[in-house]
Amino acid sequence: MKPKHWLGIIGAVVVLMIVAGSLFVVKEGEYKVVLRFGEAKRSVMEPGLNFKIPFIESTTTLPKYQMTLESKTGQIMTKDKKPILVDNYTIWRIENPGKFYRTLYAVSGGSQRIEEFVYNSVRRKLSEVDYDVIISENSSRGNINDEITNDVSLALERADYGIEIVDVRIKRTDLPDSNKQSVYNRMISDRQSIAARYLSEGDEESKKITAKADRTAVELMAKSEADAKKIIAEGEQEAAQIYNNAYGKDPQFYNMYRTLESYIVTLQDNPVIMLPIDSPYAKILLGK
Repeated sequence: MKPKHWLGIIGAVVVLMIVAGSLFVVKEGEYKVVLRFGEAKRSVMEPGLNFKIPFIESTTTLPKYQMTLESKTGQIMTKDKKPILVDNYTIWRIENPGKFYRTLYAVSGGSQRIEEFVYNSVRRKLSEVDYDVIISENSSRGNINDEITNDVSLALERADYGIEIVDVRIKRTDLPDSNKQSVYNRMISDRQSIAARYLSEGDEESKKITAKADRTAVELMAKSEADAKKIIAEGEQEAAQIYNNAYGKDPQFYNMYRTLESYIVTLQDNPVIMLPIDSPYAKILLGK
């Protein structure tokens, strides 16, 4: 083979190497950061075929998808001085790959910084809350999670790492084994004190209600008796008036009626009566 043929082949190989060294592919779910002598110059955000300066520029890959960071279990003191063990996780993503590479270089560096910010925020937020509130219904836990997420997001935004925090969630809050029994005993004692107070307040309220009901009943009975006496008196007065009106129309009938009534009283239990035969009373009894 002639020398010029060799030169052609070598030239073609060099051209191919230059072309291959100047091309790079960005895949779905990743960023490419173009480096010049190790310094980040630009970021390629969209998938496709791209160019760089061969032998001078290189590329590094960063994930575009959301990542989950499981934080280490940490011990935190609550507002009411109870030590608790906290497990939490953080969902995050790289928002600006250029800033991220210049400040943190790799995903491991970002995870480390996020874990520091999250731990500080969790410790600060839970130290402002009593243990009972932390372990209460999900709504309370949800509010704390939202506050921590917002707190960490603002802190990383100020640090300008090119990171977006999607969510921070507390998975578990538990007591250390060495403190569980003493805390449980204290909680039982607190609940018993609260129950005793509620029972005492309920008993006092019950006595007040009973006394008020008794007083109301006495007042009602007195008023009812007074009303009854008044009604009876009015009835007797009205009856007497009716009798007087009726008897006044025929005095002789009234005398006879009163005499007959006296007979009923006098002759009860079959008494022995001694009367003069010519007395008016005897004449009426004998029918003369």
